[in-house]
Amino acid sequence: MRNILITGGAGFIGSTLTEFLLRTPNNFVVVVDNLVSGNLKKLPAAAKNFKFIKANVNNRKEISEIMMSWKFDYVFHYAAVMGVQHTLANPLLVLNDVEGIKNILELSKNIGVKRVFYSSSSEIYGEPVEYPQNELTTPLNSRLPYAIVKNIGEAYLRSYKQEFDLDYTIFRFFNTYGAKQSKNFVISKFLIHALKNEDIPVYGDGNQTRTFCYIDDNVKACLNAFYKNIYVNDVVNIGGENEITILNLAKIIIDITGSSSKIVFMPPLKEGDMSGRHPDITKMKILIDSPLIPLKEGLNIMIKNGLFELNNVPV
Repeated sequence: MRNILITGGAGFIGSTLTEFLLRTPNNFVVVVDNLVSGNLKKLPAAAKNFKFIKANVNNRKEISEIMMSWKFDYVFHYAAVMGVQHTLANPLLVLNDVEGIKNILELSKNIGVKRVFYSSSSEIYGEPVEYPQNELTTPLNSRLPYAIVKNIGEAYLRSYKQEFDLDYTIFRFFNTYGAKQSKNFVISKFLIHALKNEDIPVYGDGNQTRTFCYIDDNVKACLNAFYKNIYVNDVVNIGGENEITILNLAKIIIDITGSSSKIVFMPPLKEGDMSGRHPDITKMKILIDSPLIPLKEGLNIMIKNGLFELNNVPV
């Protein structure tokens, strides 16, 4: 039996990761979440090999009691304050997440964790200076508090490997979408407006570009790194492969929903809305043995399965 800890496991990506891990009976999964942004309704149904514990990883006493009791074999550290605009508005709250990183790594070292998987972010690349954005050659130049904390987390992982031989894998997540995603992210926001025939706000001219990765592709890639023992002590971009402008994204969503929504242009955001995101996913494709789910297909899956927000489930 593998004892696995997922911090932030009641969030969008963490809860989906939990679902996939529970498909293997040999995995015993403990989810820790403080439920500030996570939601219990995102978690899978009760099972013999699953346990949820409400706790804050930034609180050393709370997380220490859990980790010392369970003696985990593997840790997926996904807990974090989320959302660029939210983190810009609450920089000290974001910086507190450094304590959580330190707690997880110190305790992992003490209890003999075999490998720590860390959710980093495309935000650490800042404004693009190289396309596609490669894990080893693209400068990490963002000054945003959220990105700085992710970069610090990566530095801690490398340092713990050097000092204590604690293995790690860093996943740099680019835009990921799916039915359980918060309404504060662009695809969920646009879909909710479109399905209600409300105006869709686009900041600036809408020519900012992004790639989008369907949640199943994200989780499958991460789990293959786990199960196949690939990219140990390495960094992997996890994202989509086809770049699209935010304006065209809004148009596609209006089209596939048959919505009467209008696109309304808003003043550009003062900070945090980078001009482009396009990951080099050469490494990720080694982890995925099938084509990535195309954007339109992923959007239709979301609509068919029912949007989390439209089912009156708060986040």
